[in-house]
Amino acid sequence: MAKKRSAKPLRGRVALVAGATRGAGRGIARALGEAGAIVYCTGRSVTGNPSPYGRPETINETAAMIKAAGGTAIALRVDHTIENDVKALFRRILRAHKRLDIVVDSVAGEDPLMRQYGFLWQADLTTADAIFRQALTSRIITAKYAALAMMRAKRGLIVEVTENDIIGGGGNPMAQAVKMAQKVLPLLWAAELAPHHVAVVALAPGFLRSESMLQHLAVTEDNWREAGKKDPNFLQSESPLFVGRAVAALAADPKVRGRTGMLLSSWELARAYGFTDYDGRRPDWGRHKIDFSVLPPEWTDLFRTGAALELKWLTTLVARTKQFKAKIPR
Repeated sequence: MAKKRSAKPLRGRVALVAGATRGAGRGIARALGEAGAIVYCTGRSVTGNPSPYGRPETINETAAMIKAAGGTAIALRVDHTIENDVKALFRRILRAHKRLDIVVDSVAGEDPLMRQYGFLWQADLTTADAIFRQALTSRIITAKYAALAMMRAKRGLIVEVTENDIIGGGGNPMAQAVKMAQKVLPLLWAAELAPHHVAVVALAPGFLRSESMLQHLAVTEDNWREAGKKDPNFLQSESPLFVGRAVAALAADPKVRGRTGMLLSSWELARAYGFTDYDGRRPDWGRHKIDFSVLPPEWTDLFRTGAALELKWLTTLVARTKQFKAKIPR
């Protein structure tokens, strides 16, 4: 049974959520505020000046939600693809608080350019550079300054929000490259930051009821179950606050460094820490028996082949890694 925890386990901590405008980023910012942290909400969409996505959500709304719930939040417009802007952001936070405990990056989680589905030979490469800059280079820039800030204090947690808890993910070659990098880079960074006592993880939500997904299925958060008539899998979906509570639970865990480098999921962390979604449910995408009938048959074939190849690839890699590790002097 999960131990009872303080209602505000992150009181006094300072958090930055990059990409806090909507979706997982908004849910994570809200959950960190709920847990007592001071939350900096960054992104490009502010009141009167939305991002190129054309969505109505803003970081100002996210900060207002946190404040309305009794939390502390600061909304700052930052383009995380611009290194000088990110550097100035971290300098501002450290100057104000003399600490930075949690950095979560959810930038470009729902970038429309990465939602273009198609096989390798169908890829539109005209937007490749823009995708990599927005969804990957921005992550590296932010992680760099997060590391610099946390190394001095010999503590901290960096979370890269991604998609899917296996290697696969993304609907076109650029999205595939981005999503795989978001899972593997934390593993490499975790090794580099281990001597500095900074934990780095990748985190995947389940079937997320983001604002854009609700709109796509023509439902709202109040009647979201109606979409289960179109896609039964949606009945196992989670609100953005659920993955947010996963981050809050990680940040409150004094043994979080035991998870450094790992690719985690919201549902596995809910099992471990005992948190629930806002409605008391504990959606578990990992145990859900997926109804593949809603997908084109060629996709199911692709998933089957991909999973088999991934297992073969990983098994081979495990053996090679063990051989390499055995060669390293103690």
